[in-house]
Amino acid sequence: MPSFSSTASMQSNGPPAADRMEVDNQPGSSKARSPGSVAEPRPRAASVPATLRANAYQVGYVYSSKMMTHSCAHGHPEHPERISRIFDILKQNHCLAKMRKLPIRRVLREEALLVHSQSLWEKVIALHALTEQDIADSEAYYNDLSLYVHPSTPYAAQLSAGGVIEACLAVARGEVKKAFAIVRPPGHHAEPDEHMGFCFFNNVSIAAKVTQLRTGLKKILILDWDVHHGNGTQRAFYDDPSVLYISLHRYEGGNFYPNGPYGSMLSCGAGPGAGFSVNIPWPEAGMGDADYILAFQKIVMPIALEFSPDLVMISAGFDAADGDDLGECHVTPAGYAHMTHMLCSLAGGKVVVALEGGYCLDAIANSALAVTQVILGEVPPQLPPLTASESATETIYAVAMEQSKYWKNLDPKRCEPMEEVEPIAISLPELLKMHRQDYLFQSYGMLEVPLLAPALIERFKGQVACTPDIMTNDTLIVFVHEHGNLRVELNSAMYCDLREEHSYLVDCSKELIPWAKTEGFAVLDINLLEKPYPKQKLKGVEDHAAAALVYLWDNYIQLSDARRVMFVGHGPGCAPIMGLLQQRGTSVMKYVQGIAQVMGLHTVPATPRDNDTLRQWYYDNSIVIVPSNHSIFHSPKMLKKHGNIFHIAEEKSIKLIIKAMPGLKAFIHEKLSPAKSRFNGDSAKR
Repeated sequence: MPSFSSTASMQSNGPPAADRMEVDNQPGSSKARSPGSVAEPRPRAASVPATLRANAYQVGYVYSSKMMTHSCAHGHPEHPERISRIFDILKQNHCLAKMRKLPIRRVLREEALLVHSQSLWEKVIALHALTEQDIADSEAYYNDLSLYVHPSTPYAAQLSAGGVIEACLAVARGEVKKAFAIVRPPGHHAEPDEHMGFCFFNNVSIAAKVTQLRTGLKKILILDWDVHHGNGTQRAFYDDPSVLYISLHRYEGGNFYPNGPYGSMLSCGAGPGAGFSVNIPWPEAGMGDADYILAFQKIVMPIALEFSPDLVMISAGFDAADGDDLGECHVTPAGYAHMTHMLCSLAGGKVVVALEGGYCLDAIANSALAVTQVILGEVPPQLPPLTASESATETIYAVAMEQSKYWKNLDPKRCEPMEEVEPIAISLPELLKMHRQDYLFQSYGMLEVPLLAPALIERFKGQVACTPDIMTNDTLIVFVHEHGNLRVELNSAMYCDLREEHSYLVDCSKELIPWAKTEGFAVLDINLLEKPYPKQKLKGVEDHAAAALVYLWDNYIQLSDARRVMFVGHGPGCAPIMGLLQQRGTSVMKYVQGIAQVMGLHTVPATPRDNDTLRQWYYDNSIVIVPSNHSIFHSPKMLKKHGNIFHIAEEKSIKLIIKAMPGLKAFIHEKLSPAKSRFNGDSAKR
């Protein structure tokens, strides 16, 4: 959710007085009652069946047009019509006639402080006093937080949070079975101490806390399908085992809003809350029904069934909907209907849907209609045959691997723990390492390079090899990579027994090393896949892969006759090269002619810091090769820091380097030869 220009409009109607409940009247009431009056009971005609009484409605909704007073003069994706369009389409399709309108009120200070700090409460409430000049002066500040403000913002935000509370309490007390809170501004980005990302108060988090405090419902599932990670909601319950937070969102290595590592699959909770935060982080845009429903079948529902919640709350952002330009995904109304239908099977059917994001009016209205029809009891529409994307399938498997540490219903490995058979077992990486060491010696006469530091020996022993001429050849190719890609086929989906004849190792060094030998270059092959669970550690060192590369630079490369050195990094092997550049910048600039990085979908490592000369040298003497849909193309700041960025229509890292091999060879020749040859590729050069 990027920042937007956000000078807010000034309207004559400021926030209503604190002593009045300014909300839309209930249907059928001709006037609002005074605060102290008591409604007279209405007699029921004998001809009207009891099942038609208002309190027999099974589904409720919360709505007030007063929340539309929070608005921006110059337009903004989070605009007032988001809720009115939903209200209108539900009315046109006769949904509201089947639903009970629930009362709405402002959140109380004491309720908000169950999640937020006093300072944030005061900061939001103070917005009612803003003048037009105040808003203009603070525009840059709020724009950095992806917010716009208006004198009516506090009132709208209080109503939004209070509306979700009332929807939850109505369900928890049995007044209705399900409820839809049609509210704005949204809330899931609002953190305990900060408002951000169009959000002021965290509506769902506050409502969950209030429900736990005031009713007997203690175990709550919050399912967040907004296309952005609900950082505020996850932070509110990060160490709380009574609330299970599951989020499906675009992540892209932390480069999609709200950015950073917090929405990664490794962010699973802390302390007693470990395992109760579940992130399904999509690596790219374009996810659709098949991807989301597969995630529900493989991750969401198995974990939810094991958790067995008392209440399900859906943070229903519709910005992953097909047609939303911010989300750039393709979930259809039918997809949302099927996800809702699955969630309604939990908690005895007690479900609260609370609106979050969604910025295409047609998409948000149609998606909300589909969800409402399901909670009213209609059957979801039939979906066409679906096949999930490869990137989604791999993400879901990786999440299952991570979350299987905490949930018995997830068992992606189905293999006995290594320690149970350790005396007679050898890990596949160790087996393949021994094979590779023998293959490099038998085929190219390459020798193992010894490491002296115990921590490096434990991690990388037998994984560094060189041609015999490393100390005498004036040209050296340093290939830094992790292990080749192991492709295996299983006998069945139930067990992890391999079908050996259909399993193999793909090792791209088989093409690079013989070519370098033919050209007369020395080769240093460095496999930096760390042995798992090492016991020793270098003092003051976090990145042991970079430390290994620095060791090899100091003790072998610099002491050799090589004065023309080329680095080629592949996948995770690129980051240690950048670590070496940061730590040994002066000598690297002296001897290294060029650096090539083939990234796959991995995050491109940061460029050198605090040294303008080194940054310029890297810019002039490097290339980066990435898939065409890599997240770096969404970051102009990152693009400016790298020299030449080339894209190839291939996502898999191993296939990417195979396709890039002709270009890599040309780049090496260009840097090592006086005659400049052209690098073949599609450049994203500025």
